Amino acid sequence: MMGNANTNINDDLLVKYIAGEASRAEHLVVEDWIAASETNRALYEQFKLIWDQSPQAVRNVNKEDAYIRLQNRLNNPAAMRQPSVLTKTPTSYWVGLAASVLLISSILWLTFNHFYDNGSVSFIRIESNSKVRTQNLPDGSEITLNAHSTLVYPKRFTGNIRPVSLRGEAFFKVSPDKTKPFIIKVNDVTVRVVGTSFNIKSRNGKTEVIVETGIVKVREHENTVDLNPGEKATVIKGSLLKEQNKGKLYNYYLTRQLVCDKTPLIEVVQTLNEIYGAHIIIANKSLEALPITTTFQGQSLDEIVSVISDTFKITVERKNQQIIFK
Repeated sequence: MMGNANTNINDDLLVKYIAGEASRAEHLVVEDWIAASETNRALYEQFKLIWDQSPQAVRNVNKEDAYIRLQNRLNNPAAMRQPSVLTKTPTSYWVGLAASVLLISSILWLTFNHFYDNGSVSFIRIESNSKVRTQNLPDGSEITLNAHSTLVYPKRFTGNIRPVSLRGEAFFKVSPDKTKPFIIKVNDVTVRVVGTSFNIKSRNGKTEVIVETGIVKVREHENTVDLNPGEKATVIKGSLLKEQNKGKLYNYYLTRQLVCDKTPLIEVVQTLNEIYGAHIIIANKSLEALPITTTFQGQSLDEIVSVISDTFKITVERKNQQIIFK
């Protein structure tokens, strides 16, 4: 059984949930378990992180053999450190469930020691709430969380990777360590680095990764891209797009500057709506791609709107709390 002193959950049920094989009733049971404590939630998030990092070859195994090995390891702690032979199956019927079952087994004897000390999990969970918050990690990396964001990481990085999970937005300054890649899990996106600085933002079903220094590998399911400084990866609705990033709108919460470098007007408007809680609409779609090169610092929303209007000779209409560009 997994869980804390107050809540337990059957291991088989948890792996069915992770693999998407759980019934509606089972799904609710696991959701209740995750919500029961911060430890449970952190455990699930790190479990999911390792699953997403597992190679495809590891998932093609016989379900029955994998489950037996899992149960043996659960009942025999000494066996957790002994490797076993993976038997491939000629069909893909069991892949979904077998992947999750073998994941648990693999965690117990390969990677679970990354997060556990003498059998007990130890995580730190940081909530930024309504403020920007900076947190130093055990490896010396510095993470700045934007408001309404969450970071979960092990108390100690003891294995071959440095895994964390993120909800919301954060700027990462990762300490270099070629022997231990730094891995961030955010929704269905995995970001892998050695030592670099970059911004990750994931809200409303859209995830963006923008690199300042170093090289960042971004993966979404089977799709992978490598990002260099000044490049951006966007993941939305299962698609992964790589492109040049124009300006530095993303780090406003760090610098209090909106740096535009041939930045499309639509991106500036989206950023202003988020920062100021505004509702700016571009009614004339031909205006969306207009490039802006300037830096806004300390101006009010009205002043910024005025600059945009004067620069492009845009008509601005205000109606029902909306600011409409025509």
